[in-house]
Amino acid sequence: MPNPLRAYAAVTAAYWAFMLSDGALRMLVLLHFNALGFGPVQLAWLFLLYELAGIVTNLYAGWLAARFGLAATLYAGLVLQIGALVALAQLDPNWGVVASVAFVMAVQGVSGVAKDLAKMSSKSAVKLLAPEGDGTLFRWVARLTGSKNAVKGLGFFLGAVLLGLWGFDAAIWGMAVVLSVILFAVALFLPAGLPAKDKDAKFAGWKSHDPRVNRLSLARLFLFGARDVWFVVGVPVYFQMVLSDGTPEGRRWAFFVIGGFLALWIILYGAVQAAAPRIIGTTGPDVLAKAIRWAGYLVPIPFALAAAAALAGAPADWLTVTLIAGLMLFGFVFAVNSSIHSYLILAFGDAGRITRDVGFYYMSNAAGRLLGTLLSGVSYQMGGLPLCLATAGTLAAASWIAAQRLRGA
Repeated sequence: MPNPLRAYAAVTAAYWAFMLSDGALRMLVLLHFNALGFGPVQLAWLFLLYELAGIVTNLYAGWLAARFGLAATLYAGLVLQIGALVALAQLDPNWGVVASVAFVMAVQGVSGVAKDLAKMSSKSAVKLLAPEGDGTLFRWVARLTGSKNAVKGLGFFLGAVLLGLWGFDAAIWGMAVVLSVILFAVALFLPAGLPAKDKDAKFAGWKSHDPRVNRLSLARLFLFGARDVWFVVGVPVYFQMVLSDGTPEGRRWAFFVIGGFLALWIILYGAVQAAAPRIIGTTGPDVLAKAIRWAGYLVPIPFALAAAAALAGAPADWLTVTLIAGLMLFGFVFAVNSSIHSYLILAFGDAGRITRDVGFYYMSNAAGRLLGTLLSGVSYQMGGLPLCLATAGTLAAASWIAAQRLRGA
C-alpha cells in the first residue's frame, strides 16, 4: 500500500477538482436554460439522465474498481467529465427545444457516470487508507466529504459568475482546459497501489449481502430525495422569479445572487459535515441511535417552510428571508445526517468488498437524487413552492422511518 497521507491527499485533490467542475456545470446548465425560457419540468428533465446514469454506474462501479483498480476508475471519471464539457460546447442555439433537451440530457448522462466513478473511487480509498484507531475513519471520511461539498459550493458560484461574465460557451471550454491540466497533475502524483487489480473479481448482484448496508441505503435514498426536491428546480426558480426583472442586467444579477446562495449553502453544508464528529461526539455503540435521532430532526423543517409559503400565497420579502433561514437550518441538520451515513457505510462495509458496498450505497444515493429531481419539477409545476417543500418533508419523514429499521439489523 502507498503512504496513507500522500495517497489520501492525492485522492482528495482529484475529488476536489472534479466536484468544482461538477458544481459549476450544474449551475451553468440550470441558469442558462432557465434564462432561455425552459419551464420547471423541462429543467428537471435536463438532470434526469444525469441521476439515472449515476444509478447504473454505481451498480457496476464497485466491480469495475475491484477488477481494474481504484486509480483506473478515478482517472476514468475525470476523462469522462472533460469529454462531457467538450460535447456540451457543441450545443447549437438554433436547435429546437426537444433537440436541445435531448442533447443536454445525453451529455449530462455522461457527466453523471463520471461523477459517480470519481465519488466511489475516492470514498472507497478512505476505507483502505485510514489508519486503525478509534474515530480515525469517521474523521477522515468527514473531512473528505465536507471539503468536497465546500469545493462543490464554490463550483456553484463559479458557474454563475462565469455565465454572467463570459457566457455559456466560453465558460464550458475554460472548465475543460483546467480540468485537463488537473488530470495530468493527478496522474503524475497519485502513488501506485491504490489498490492492486483483482482479475478474479466477480459481479455480485445489485444489492449488498449485509442488511445494514441495504437499510442504510434506503434511508440515504429518501434523505437525498428530500434535498433535491427543492434544491434542483423549486427554490432556484423561485429566487430567479423574485430577483430578475427580465432585462439582461436583471438576469445577470439574479445569476450572481442565486449562485452565491446555493454556493454558500453547499459550503456551509460541507463545513458542518467535516465538523460532524465533534457535533455528535465520538462514534460508538450508540451511533445508530444518533443516526435515527438526527433523521427525525430534519422532518419538521421543510413542512414549516411549506406552511410559510402557502400562507404567503405569492413571493414576498418576509417569505424570502424565511426561506433563506429555514434552508440554512435544513442544511445543518441534513449535513450531520449525511456525514453519519458516510461513516456508517464504511464502518459496515467489509474491506474485501468495500468498493461494491459503497457502489450499492451510492446507487441508492443517485436514485434519491433522481426521485428528488423529478419531483422537484413536477411538484413545482403542480403546486408551486408550497407543494415542492411539502414533498421534501414527506421524503425526509420516509428517511427517518427507514433509519429506524437499522435497529433491527
